[in-house]
Amino acid sequence: MKKTSLTLAAVTVALAYGGTAAAAETPGNYATDLGRVYGGYQRILALKEACDTAVPAARAANNRAFAAWEAQHRALLLDLRQRVEAMIRAASKDKDEYVRNLGKYQGAILLERKEYRDVLLALGADELRDQCQRMPESLKGADTDLARVYAAELETIRKRK
Repeated sequence: MKKTSLTLAAVTVALAYGGTAAAAETPGNYATDLGRVYGGYQRILALKEACDTAVPAARAANNRAFAAWEAQHRALLLDLRQRVEAMIRAASKDKDEYVRNLGKYQGAILLERKEYRDVLLALGADELRDQCQRMPESLKGADTDLARVYAAELETIRKRK
């Protein structure tokens, strides 16, 4: 396996375990830090999806709040997606392998998001409903400000052009 494939695998592992496996890796590792930040975004998406499913009455308010949150983070989210795709491209020897790898890793990311969403859906109905009803306010808070929560990781990520 090429070194680039190993770093791409680190992104997938970091996403898969919500950063817990990545925490054991050396701080300042590009792939690990990219996985942590991108994983934070995926967990927010999973919460929105769980809320859409479990609390349809909150869907309209959550959609508006999420759209505003996504607009606020648009540049960062675009940069993260481009970086993940660049790692996949670098791990691929040609265009055909890139297409296969892109599907493979995007599929793994979607699967991990679905698994996290299922964990949320398995919470008690009252607990999930409370989280879903607080989502619009939560998306305005510091805990969902990716640039703030992941400042150290973003510093590592941005060192690489």
